[in-house]
Amino acid sequence: MNTIRLFRSYPLAVQVLLVNQLGVNTAFYLLIPYLAGYLGHDLGMSAAVVGIVLGVRNLSQQGLFLLGGSASDRLGARGVIIAGCALRSVGFGLFAFGTSLPVLLTASVLSGLAGALFNPAVRSYLSHEAAERRAEMFSLFNVFANAGMLIGPLLGSALLLVDFQASAIGAALIFTVLTVAQVLVLPAREVRRPQNSVLTDWREVLTDRRFVLFTAALTGMFALQNQLYLVLPMHAQNFTGTAVSVSVIFLVTTVASLALQVRITRWCDGRWSRGRAIATGLAVMGGGFAVTAIAATVMPGQAASSPAETAVRLAPVLVTAFTLSVGVMLIQPFVYELIPAFGRDDLSGTYFGVFYLASGVTAAGGNALIGWAVDLAGTDLPWLPSVLCVAIGVFSALAVLAIHRRSGIGPRPTEEEPSWPTPTS
Repeated sequence: MNTIRLFRSYPLAVQVLLVNQLGVNTAFYLLIPYLAGYLGHDLGMSAAVVGIVLGVRNLSQQGLFLLGGSASDRLGARGVIIAGCALRSVGFGLFAFGTSLPVLLTASVLSGLAGALFNPAVRSYLSHEAAERRAEMFSLFNVFANAGMLIGPLLGSALLLVDFQASAIGAALIFTVLTVAQVLVLPAREVRRPQNSVLTDWREVLTDRRFVLFTAALTGMFALQNQLYLVLPMHAQNFTGTAVSVSVIFLVTTVASLALQVRITRWCDGRWSRGRAIATGLAVMGGGFAVTAIAATVMPGQAASSPAETAVRLAPVLVTAFTLSVGVMLIQPFVYELIPAFGRDDLSGTYFGVFYLASGVTAAGGNALIGWAVDLAGTDLPWLPSVLCVAIGVFSALAVLAIHRRSGIGPRPTEEEPSWPTPTS
């Protein structure tokens, strides 16, 4: 009920974009988790070709975030959001009807470009609309995003009973509806004529030392979030002997976010500084992996013989997943709140674009490092990947604390502490 009241307290533009994020994640997770199976099983493509198609989609999104952010600043966030949703609709439609590699690669490029456009633009638009209520609004944003992550795979599983085309068409239709709704409802905002070139804007953001240090300190968040897809599923399967248990991980993290995100943000907002909340969240994210490290040491991998044994063996993974989710809930709303405060108002999209570009590169690097630890661990050092995750969380938390003590991070809850400088005009 508090979430509903909070939702209604925001202007129509914010409400539209919150519902938009629910639809975006529903459509995305309705299709993407099942794409590899469709390409490999139904179309008979090799694993290498499947990897290329999926990699092109990810590269198109991660590599173009900076362009999407700049487009938001220069053309207006509203138009870029609409263009992104329209492109995603076309891309997912091509997945439904295209069977040749050129068509599938085009679909991958379009769907990736769409994400690169509307992800920075949505956050830039929301940060302007929410003003001083950014942190609370972004906590609500995470709730809607996680709800979509829960609904999408369930709807996708149901549509797959028909065929993959039904899932792809369903996803494309959702994006089409979102596009039309944004055109009709989302208010347009005046866009100031840019005074500098795009390259000058990029140089201004990339040479913003405080922003670069802040982003670098958050590498732990980027790397550890992705372990929902690598280390935790690996442990779940090793501990229980079945891949079915992996789905419970995502159920736990999603339900935790829906139930606790707004409460955690409100509690921290009135009691902790931004630096303390973010550093604590990073420490919590990393510390949770101590549970799977201990479990991997004392619990040999084998198939569970009963549902009760499966539950016992899966418990350490679920504790880590829950702790990881709590850490993200502590961090993310305040990070999104702070990003636009580093520079001029008309560069917020570029700041978000750089931040997302850095997160994509760091997540890929983190996965490569932790994947190397998985290979090195083998059966002799099963605790090694989780211990590395603990170290990453602790290192990032200490980096944030160092920045916080040196120059402060964000507005403080007490007058005795110095506050974050106001954005330059």
